[in-house]
Amino acid sequence: MKFVITLITILIIQINVHAKTMTMVDLLNVPSVNNGQIAPDEKSIIFVKNQADWDKNTETSTIWWAGVNGSSILQLTSDQYDSKSPRWSPDGQQILFLSKRADDTNTQIYVMPINGGEALRLSNHATDISSAEWTKDGNDIYFIASDEKSDEEKKREEEKDDVYKFEQNYQQKHLWKISATNGTEKRITEGDFSVTRYNFSQDGSKILFHRGPSPLLDAALQNEIWIMDIDGNDARQITKNSNPESGAELSPDNEMVLYLAWTDENDVAYFENNLYLIAISEGKPKQLLGDFDHDIQQAHWSEDGRSIYFKANLGVHNELFKYEVAAGTITQLTDGQHTVAGWQYDPTSDHHLISIRTAHNNGDFWHLETNTQEPIRITNIFDHLEKDFDLPEQDVVRWAGADGVEIEGMIIYPNGYQEGKRYPLVVQTHGGPRSSDQWGIYSATSYATVLAANGYVILRPNYRGSVGYGDDFVRDMVGGYFNQSHLDVMTGVDHLIDSGIVDENQLVKMGYSAGGHMTNKIITYTDRFKAASSAAGTVNWISMYSQSDTRIYRTPWFGGTPWQENAPIDVYWDHSPLKDISKVTTPTMIIVGGADVRVPKQQSIELYRALKSNGVDTDLYIVPREQHGWKELRHKLSKMNLEMSWFEKYVKGKNFPWESVDEK
Repeated sequence: MKFVITLITILIIQINVHAKTMTMVDLLNVPSVNNGQIAPDEKSIIFVKNQADWDKNTETSTIWWAGVNGSSILQLTSDQYDSKSPRWSPDGQQILFLSKRADDTNTQIYVMPINGGEALRLSNHATDISSAEWTKDGNDIYFIASDEKSDEEKKREEEKDDVYKFEQNYQQKHLWKISATNGTEKRITEGDFSVTRYNFSQDGSKILFHRGPSPLLDAALQNEIWIMDIDGNDARQITKNSNPESGAELSPDNEMVLYLAWTDENDVAYFENNLYLIAISEGKPKQLLGDFDHDIQQAHWSEDGRSIYFKANLGVHNELFKYEVAAGTITQLTDGQHTVAGWQYDPTSDHHLISIRTAHNNGDFWHLETNTQEPIRITNIFDHLEKDFDLPEQDVVRWAGADGVEIEGMIIYPNGYQEGKRYPLVVQTHGGPRSSDQWGIYSATSYATVLAANGYVILRPNYRGSVGYGDDFVRDMVGGYFNQSHLDVMTGVDHLIDSGIVDENQLVKMGYSAGGHMTNKIITYTDRFKAASSAAGTVNWISMYSQSDTRIYRTPWFGGTPWQENAPIDVYWDHSPLKDISKVTTPTMIIVGGADVRVPKQQSIELYRALKSNGVDTDLYIVPREQHGWKELRHKLSKMNLEMSWFEKYVKGKNFPWESVDEK
């Protein structure tokens, strides 16, 4: 059985005289949705909507309700405070959510009746709360929170006597429960470890949880799966390896655990995420999907345990699948020119709630019953976009890499595209690099609608190292980051030139994070680009190894650490753009968050100093307060303005009029 949700992409542009091209501010005002949850009676959903708030200079998150039949939609929480992570009570009469309101010092649990009324704060915890979930009977709510600082630590901070040990100044995270009726709290786990994720068994008697030595990101290699009774007793370790697992879930009979891991069957790291089963009594994992060579992102048991539903990355799109455990067969449930962005599965009803992104829709919700023929659309939040704006068209493009392997990516055509006419090209490479570019154009980082409105073709190549294309594809970076990846980008550029779409004399390169790494490599590899923007990119893999907050991926890329005996230091240096920085002639703008710990600003400074010293046109912008994921709207707007000005200057020889927000 296959449920098909399609968007027919037609490259004949129909001009709507009432529509306008989307500006930067228009793009930032496009909302996003997430955290959809089906009601216990399957008649309605709740979800989070994120909307730009220019007065606060950030996005505000609110909780909404919608009937599954699409008849109505209501906002449940006010715009005054962020409200996140909503969950239905088992009887469907209340929801919980997380918020920091009024005099709250930390994020707390709030509960409100679904039929209207004020939200009441249930918790008064000493630290921020996350991952709040109702128990099966609805009597209690479990949550994760960091341990409180000791009185001595608080006193030292007040007195500014606050020297600390690097990467030892954290508080462990543990599991708690709180009574849903009177707010009484009880600690469930305690010790020198952190609970990073948990969920309940279907019968509500057990808790399966991921436990690691610390909450630090790099501790994920030492995280393991544990099981315990609902009251915290009889805790037992299930897995024991040196690789991170995720998404662990108990089978309905509480005998088996499914989980995801980026290993092969021999526990060798850096493959596509695979689906594993492990018996609680046996402790030997089994890889399930055999020749299914795609990246698994999420998986859940059916109520009877005979099936496992999962979401997989297939490159330019994500889809849902059903795996029959006994037969070992896989059935694809969704397919189309879209990506399944969000997914929640309810095993009791065998219903799915999915958020679907397309070229002109940023993720409306659909309801899918496994035993029916058609999904039902629930929301129409994004329908106005196609009515209000002249939106660019998007499609999939494929070409042969330098070694003959097929590469694909997304192409966005400029507004008013005319076949046979050549256009300037902006090449955008995605972050990760364990990611892929898919259907959808509403990203403030890449702002395709703005570039297309200014006459650019946009190419988003899923270069070697991207997920969704199999183990060999993603493992091309093992042993050396820039093996085929940058060549995949350049053969994609040549393909568009040979196809008569792109003007080879008007090329631009840009990217964020791993996309910035790629920009830094490309400008040392070729002088064909007229302008480039490197955002949060790495230029020196040796210094980056110690500067970043994570090394999990980098060790397999380069075959070890740069400090070990017989270190593969030549591999680190050979794949560092800094090695060939003297070859760069492309005018390159650099931008990075001042508080970024994932790709720290030191990398951008190192790039800037090298380019400046060699006489290359360059500017470096440090963005205050921003970490790797930017929050402030005006900073996002500034990035777009800065980059567009840089591109227009060096590609077209013209000034770009900056956009601003109308102050009220």
